[in-house]
Amino acid sequence: MAYDKITLAKADGLATLTLNAPARLNAVSRKMIAEIKSAWEDIAADGSVRAVLLTGAGRGFCAGADLADPDRKNDADSGAALEKFFNPVIRTMRSLPKPIVAAVNGVAAGVGMSFAMAADIAIAAKSASFLQAFARIGLLPDGGSTWFLPRLVGEQRARAMAMLAPQIAAEQAKQWGLIWDVVEDAALMSTATELARLLADGPTQSLGRIKEAMNRANGNTLDQQLDVERDFQRELGRSEDFKEGVEAFLAKRKALFKGR
Repeated sequence: MAYDKITLAKADGLATLTLNAPARLNAVSRKMIAEIKSAWEDIAADGSVRAVLLTGAGRGFCAGADLADPDRKNDADSGAALEKFFNPVIRTMRSLPKPIVAAVNGVAAGVGMSFAMAADIAIAAKSASFLQAFARIGLLPDGGSTWFLPRLVGEQRARAMAMLAPQIAAEQAKQWGLIWDVVEDAALMSTATELARLLADGPTQSLGRIKEAMNRANGNTLDQQLDVERDFQRELGRSEDFKEGVEAFLAKRKALFKGR
């Protein structure tokens, strides 16, 4: 599909998905979420993509759902759009066997914060902030936020963020474990791109299995997780990248992974 509210660029194994409605701080309209869903489906189906960088154009990462979007007025069922568009996006991001880096360049509110939490590694600019504002309008956090938040920041902080709707600064978000790192605003995109490029050049199968193993761990016992690790390790031990990694280690050189 032709994109208007996002951009999707691919180069040398790295896909860069940019939310592109800067005048609205990349608030998510019905048109934008349809494009986001299509973009993630494209990324998932493209075997040449080995990592993804997600960010927002302008001075905001994503201000959440666009409450002024005229198309919202036609929705009598508030859950319908979640079921059709938003939930599939979050599910695709979490199940994607490729690492996702979120470069949070400004406010990440509502589902925008969910997008950042659904990524594998999130880096924020110092000026960035995080907000779950749903209670202010009589709703509850969605986009998986009620699942992500307690796991990332703990039960008390998650409940307070959801019920009191405070705006959390990037440095505080890092201290709480909500994000991986905070950098100067001017260094955000270069830092995030360098990290995403490192992952795109990495052992793709290994990174995908790391992601899947951690996803499974949330519902597994230790015994079940040990079995998962055994099975995945057996599979990875037969990969070309494992062979290359060992040879590079013994030769004291940089490994050149092919994603196979």
